[in-house]
Amino acid sequence: MQTALLLIDVQQSFRHRPYWQEAQTQPFLAATHQLLQGAMARRMPIVRVFHSDGPDTPDNPFALASGHVRPLDGLAPFDAALTVHKHRHSALVGTGLPVWLHQQGIRRLIVAGIRTEQCCETTTRHASDEGWEVDFVGDACLTFDMTTPAGAPLSAALIRERTETVLAGRFATLCSVEEALQRAA
Repeated sequence: MQTALLLIDVQQSFRHRPYWQEAQTQPFLAATHQLLQGAMARRMPIVRVFHSDGPDTPDNPFALASGHVRPLDGLAPFDAALTVHKHRHSALVGTGLPVWLHQQGIRRLIVAGIRTEQCCETTTRHASDEGWEVDFVGDACLTFDMTTPAGAPLSAALIRERTETVLAGRFATLCSVEEALQRAA
């Protein structure tokens, strides 16, 4: 298998942020579960990526001391081929992940996780620049509504559209869950 699934930051920490929107969680988890099941059926290595940063105190949801740097409640259990903890937006910085991917002969990455426009996009761009082929599965990525610097609302749907627009054909192939699994080799 020359394809690996990167499941980025699907962790309980986000439920403790003020921008969390529970309504978007179920469609995201459904797509993520479908992707996980397909990856497991193909014996594709699945890399679990956790994000931790800031002060290591119980009140920081992204600190190990909080107990929230763990799989998101509702995420189906799976055996990760590798688990890494990152402290930057790209899963390829400071984690040892690039070395492991090269050692495993991985040439294609499937990217899924939380937040679409932050860690998922940044990892996608970085991986592409480093020479991996990347399939970006928007249905298995989650983000949240934001406010622009000018104070205007920016919906999660528009953020996803913008992210997919800038990635498509330059840094990644946009794929449905089924397409990403079919392309895996």
